[in-house]
Amino acid sequence: MKLRTIREIDVGEKRVLVRVDFNVPLDDQGNVTDDTRIKAALPTVRYLLDRRARVILMSHLGRPKGKVVEGLRMTGVAKRLGELLGQEVKRVDDCVGPEVEKAVQGLRPGGVLLLENLRFHPEEEKNDPEFARKLASLADIYVNDAFGTAHRAHASTAGVASFLPAFAGFLMEKEVKALGSILTDPAHPFVAVLGGAKVTDKIGVLNNLVEKVDTILFGGGMANTFLLAQGRDVGDSLVDREHLDFAREFMQKARQRGVRVELPEDLAIAPADGNGSLRVVDSDAVPSGWRALDIGPRTAERYAGVIQRAKTAFWNGPMGVFEKDEFARGSKAVARALAESDVVSVVGGGDSLAVLEKFGLADKVTHASTGGGASLEFLEGRELPGVAVLAEK
Repeated sequence: MKLRTIREIDVGEKRVLVRVDFNVPLDDQGNVTDDTRIKAALPTVRYLLDRRARVILMSHLGRPKGKVVEGLRMTGVAKRLGELLGQEVKRVDDCVGPEVEKAVQGLRPGGVLLLENLRFHPEEEKNDPEFARKLASLADIYVNDAFGTAHRAHASTAGVASFLPAFAGFLMEKEVKALGSILTDPAHPFVAVLGGAKVTDKIGVLNNLVEKVDTILFGGGMANTFLLAQGRDVGDSLVDREHLDFAREFMQKARQRGVRVELPEDLAIAPADGNGSLRVVDSDAVPSGWRALDIGPRTAERYAGVIQRAKTAFWNGPMGVFEKDEFARGSKAVARALAESDVVSVVGGGDSLAVLEKFGLADKVTHASTGGGASLEFLEGRELPGVAVLAEK
């Protein structure tokens, strides 16, 4: 899919309304504790500022459910953005209305204005046309650089494009290009590494990727479900029991298409009650009262080898409870294999990115998607509303 991008327009002294994804974690004082998403938007913001655009940024933050929540104001985000840009970032206490209109009128070329949390207005998530029109009235041009929200048909991600010329920012362009390439023209062998808690979250991705990949490596709670579907004893491990039949049918489909499905041969386990230490057992020998919390060392080594021999790899979902060091070894092995080999590596999903950050490998993969749910829906082959409005007709 080819997008209309900001390279195609003259933004000099124009009012440019930019949808960014500044949905970042804050501490109790409202300070940003992880600025990864803010940094991801900087290339687009700086490009516009360098060309003397009047930049108006809008984003959601948290889930205020259509009401003003003091702890979810954009104050700390504006402060951190200003530090990163090295210039003042003006801020207003709303995203539409007279105060906002006045602030926009006073915005000089090369200036930045950050609007208040979009989701303080229930009309945002409802994609209310009048709310979208009010947002659009602030600007001459609309730019969407928030791939992470592109799967939502909200006023700021889709509705505004009905009222303004719409273009993609650099992050949006990069995400669509990277994810699109592994769907349309991946180099083979192509391996997908899928973890996380539940099968239900990945059914669409599995059904689409089985048509394209050569091997699928399962870890995390997903692996437990597939192991149980094969009749293996997984003790008290997390299992998505509602999708055991799907797991059996999927493995049969994969065999018919010549796709290898790899499951753990050993697991790192701990007592379900939290009392006791880690043990490593074969994947069909998890005792009652114990649960699998990571793939085992033999599996981690085998998975790393498959990744290193691949030419394209997609990873979504950790191999275990990586937040605890003793159960992060499987996820670390996958992350290192992706980072240290020549494979074209695309990583999607917040937890997978958190693993890369934990081990200092975020800048070592080919593409680390900021998308989360958006990246999964894209890889399902679904049309994303926030992307569709930017596509060349």
